[in-house]
Amino acid sequence: MRPLLAFAAGEMARGDVERVASAAAAVELIHAYSLAHDDLPCMDNDVLRRGKPTCHVEYDEATALLVGDSLQSLAFQLLAEYRLSDDPARQLEMLKLLAAASGSRGMAGGQAVDLDSTGKLLTLPELEFMHIHKTGALIRAAVLLGAHCGNSLEKKQLGRLDHFAKCIGLAFQVVDDVLDAEASTATLGKTAGKDADKNKPTYVSLLGVAAARELAGQLRSDAMQALDGIDEGSNRLRQLADFIVLRQF
Repeated sequence: MRPLLAFAAGEMARGDVERVASAAAAVELIHAYSLAHDDLPCMDNDVLRRGKPTCHVEYDEATALLVGDSLQSLAFQLLAEYRLSDDPARQLEMLKLLAAASGSRGMAGGQAVDLDSTGKLLTLPELEFMHIHKTGALIRAAVLLGAHCGNSLEKKQLGRLDHFAKCIGLAFQVVDDVLDAEASTATLGKTAGKDADKNKPTYVSLLGVAAARELAGQLRSDAMQALDGIDEGSNRLRQLADFIVLRQF
C-alpha cells in the first residue's frame, strides 16, 4: 500500500517513474524492517505474517533482528544513491523526512507507546496520537516522498496532501482494527484477534465495530476533501483511499 501511495502522489506531481520507484522502495524497506522487528518475541511475539512463518520463527531471533537492521540501512542507501530530485536540497529533505517518519518521532516512537499501552484504556486522542506515529507517519512519508519526486508543489498544496495522508493513515489503522476483530487468520495472513487476546487498546475496543467503521468513513471523507484543492491528477490517490477504507481483507 505504501509504495502505491508514493506512485500515486508521484503521478499527481508528474514525477519520473524511476525516481518514484526508488522512493517507494525505500519506504517499503522501512515497512518490511518494522514487521520483522514487530513480530519478535520482545514485541508482539507473532508467528504468522502474510500467510507465512514470521522471520524469527522461520530462522531465529538474531537473524530477524539483523534482517530488520539491514533493510533499514538499505532504505537510506537508496535515497542517497539515486537522483530523486534535480534539487540537492530537496533530496536531502527527503532523507530527513523518511528518517523522522521512521524514528522516535514517528514509527518507532509510536511502537513504544503501543507497547506501553497494553492493558491500559486509552482515550480517543491518546489512541490517535499513538497511531499517527506508529502507522500514520510512514504512510504520510510515502505520499510526500512520491510528490517530492515530481514538480515542486506549492506549500498550500503540500499541506493539503499531507492532511490527506494523515487522514488516510489513521483510516488504515481503524480498518485494520476492525478486520483484526472480524476477519479470519486465513483471510488476513496474520493471527486474527491477537489485539483482543493481548488486551491492546484499539479503535474497536474503545468505540465498538459500528462506530469504528463510521470513523473510518469520516476520515475517508476528510481525506477526499483535502484533495479538492489539488484535484488535478489526484484520481489514483482517491482510488487508494477508497480501497483502504472499503477493503474486506
